[in-house]
Amino acid sequence: MLSGRPPSTQLDVDQLLDRLATGSARQKRSTAAALEKAADALKSKAPQALKEYSRDGDDWGAGWILQILQRHHPETLAAIPEVSSGWFNTPSACGLNFGALQQALLREDFEEADRLTSCVLRELAGDQAVQRGYVYFSEVPRMQALDLTTLDRLWIAYSQGRFGFTVQSRLLNALDGRYDRLWPRIGWKIDGNWTRYPGAFQWSMEAPEGHMPLVNQLRGVRLMDALLQHPGLAYRH
Repeated sequence: MLSGRPPSTQLDVDQLLDRLATGSARQKRSTAAALEKAADALKSKAPQALKEYSRDGDDWGAGWILQILQRHHPETLAAIPEVSSGWFNTPSACGLNFGALQQALLREDFEEADRLTSCVLRELAGDQAVQRGYVYFSEVPRMQALDLTTLDRLWIAYSQGRFGFTVQSRLLNALDGRYDRLWPRIGWKIDGNWTRYPGAFQWSMEAPEGHMPLVNQLRGVRLMDALLQHPGLAYRH
C-alpha cells in the first residue's frame, strides 16, 4: 500500500530545502545526501533557498547548497552574484581577505584551505611569525578575535558542521581535555615528538569529525590550547 509520501527526488526539493533550513541537526544530516540527489531541481531553487540563511552566520545548510551546485552545476553557481566574492560575509579587524579561503572550501579543496588557514594564522600572529613560517603559542593572544571567528565560521559552514577549531574544542571538552584521547578521535596520527606522519591526513568531507584544520603539534599542545582558549573561539564552544 502506498503511503502517499513522494520520494526524495526532484519532486520534493522544496521539502528537502525546508528540512535543511529548519530541521534538527540529525534531520539536516539525513537530508544532505537526498538534496544532492535532487541537484538538477535545486538549480532553479538555490537563489531563493539561500535567502533563508544569514550571510553573517555559519549555518552549513547554505554552504552545502553552494557545494552541491559547485559539484554538479557550477554554471548555475556562477550566476549567483554574491558567490564570486564569497557568499558568506568575512569581516576582518585587520583587513585580511578571506576570499581565496572561502573559494577553496567551496570547492572542497581542503588541503589548500588548510594551507591558507595556516597563512592567516601567521599573519594574525605578526611579521615575525610570517618570516619564520610558524606561530608560537605566546603570539596567539594578540590575534584578532574577529578574524579567528571568521576562520572558524567558514570551516563550519563548508563542512556540514564537521570541521573547525570549535568542533575540535567541543570534542576535546567531551574527552575531559585529554589530547591523547582527542588525536585518535579526529584521525591525527601523532608520534612521540608530536609531529604528523607524512601522508596521514585525509583531505575530504569523509574525514573524521574535527580532522581539520591542522594545528602543528611539533612543540606540544600549547599552540592548539592557546587557540582554542582564545576569546574569538572560546565564546563559540
